[in-house]
Amino acid sequence: MRPLAVLIGIIMGSTFTLFTGLALTWVTLLFVPADEAGELFGEKTTLGVAIAVFGTLSAVAGVSFYAQLRERRWRPVAHTALVVCLCAAVWQYWPKK
Repeated sequence: MRPLAVLIGIIMGSTFTLFTGLALTWVTLLFVPADEAGELFGEKTTLGVAIAVFGTLSAVAGVSFYAQLRERRWRPVAHTALVVCLCAAVWQYWPKK
């Protein structure tokens, strides 16, 4: 396997793991009674945004990984989309002063 495919595979696996963990956290919040959750329900919007960001990033990484392994002609477009999505996620979650 080529080094770029390995790197994209690592990104794909990591983002899918983050997406799965966040989605399961959301499912867990569904079972917490409203009177016991208090502050947790205030974070549902933030959690939803994180699920959307890492779900999208995971899907784009999967397409990029497929394009790299099958050597499709459109793989530069897929790789560019992956870099753009990755930069957007880093920008979204980079600590701000």
